[in-house]
Amino acid sequence: QVQLVESGGGLVQAGGSLRLSCAASGNIFAINAMGWYRQAPGKQRELVAIIISVGTTHYADSVKGRFTISRDNAKNTVYLQMNSLKPEDTAVYYCNADIRTYSGSVFTRWGQGTQVTVSS
Repeated sequence: QVQLVESGGGLVQAGGSLRLSCAASGNIFAINAMGWYRQAPGKQRELVAIIISVGTTHYADSVKGRFTISRDNAKNTVYLQMNSLKPEDTAVYYCNADIRTYSGSVFTRWGQGTQVTVSS
């Protein structure tokens, strides 16, 4: 069984910062890509940032220069540092990870989501 547990969401004023964490646990042999997505009310889920095992990153244009994704492979944890937050960043943030288990299974697992609310 593999779980992703997110933390770090909350309420912040515009211009403020938050740091999200997502820890994967369970039957994990390796993790390739880890990413953050978000879904605002009435909108589709969208990619925010992704990082692959060798450290290559990709960001949505809307967050470039403000958000930074990083990972600690020893802890199977991915982080999202969010600076200069804007009201339009308000959403439920989800992490996901491409997991390979010791038995050879490969799948993508999602976290439960954490609410980020930015007030103007």
